[in-house]
Amino acid sequence: MNFFKTKQRTPVDLVRGLRDAILKPGSGPLDNESRKKTNDEAVRNLQAIKAILYGDGESVSELIAQLAQETYSTDLLPILIQNIARFDFESRKDVVQIVNGLLRCQIGSGWPTVDYICARHEEVIFLLLAGYANEETALNTGMILREMLRHEQLAKILLHSEQFYMFPHYIDTASFGVSCDAFANLKEVLTRHKPMFFASFMPLVVSSNHVTKRQSLKLLGEILLDDANFNIMTRHIAKEENLKTMMTLLRDKSKNVQFEAFHVFKVFVANPKKPPQIEAILRRNKEKLLTFLKDFRNDKEDELFSDEKQFLIVKIQDL
Repeated sequence: MNFFKTKQRTPVDLVRGLRDAILKPGSGPLDNESRKKTNDEAVRNLQAIKAILYGDGESVSELIAQLAQETYSTDLLPILIQNIARFDFESRKDVVQIVNGLLRCQIGSGWPTVDYICARHEEVIFLLLAGYANEETALNTGMILREMLRHEQLAKILLHSEQFYMFPHYIDTASFGVSCDAFANLKEVLTRHKPMFFASFMPLVVSSNHVTKRQSLKLLGEILLDDANFNIMTRHIAKEENLKTMMTLLRDKSKNVQFEAFHVFKVFVANPKKPPQIEAILRRNKEKLLTFLKDFRNDKEDELFSDEKQFLIVKIQDL
């Protein structure tokens, strides 16, 4: 009999061990002996927690439930997110898998990790968005943010916050890879949660930043032209202020912005059931629009664009 057999650590032991290792004074990524032991312990706990979350078998479900409950009790999630930069490259990937694994845990129709964040730690969403300012960890925090934004409750928190308007800043100022990730997350929240998005999104369309304006217009056009979004498209093109915005953007100093605005504007004109207020605006500006469209982007060698432009000219002439 082996009296010295190591006792298997429980989910409670692992979570508390990881939390204590992260919060221990002097812990961090520096390569010195005083920190190495603490960091090694944190890494071992990360790997053990990940193994439970992604294991299989009936016994694992109970372990995951214990793990999740202790994670909530100790507030490990915000601690992991706040300290992700302390870990090395491989351990950061473990952090992402652990947080995302917990976000995917479902009990019946409920999502306990989502409920926990909404009730106690909304700030982690903003921490993840602010993660785009750190090139070293931005793609890690971006992956966690993307998983969170799949849940309407969490997306709503971001959409209705002032921090939402930091998306364009990160899209415009970060490196190419980080910028693409930020835009992918912006697209995730706007397209997955369409009913909520327009009020929060339209200010981006009139941004003073050229890149933000162009990308936002392009995304708006994609959303409106997607057959799956017919009801949303119908509501959008029934609003006078939306038409007026597109008519203004058709005269933007940037040709790229003009081109993207055209693809949104054409939806208003092509609508066979225009609301009276929309038709009135088009009729009132008929001559100006015809003059503008006849000379609009004649330098562009694109047969489809030329056909669409001619179609709009005919539709406006018939008003």
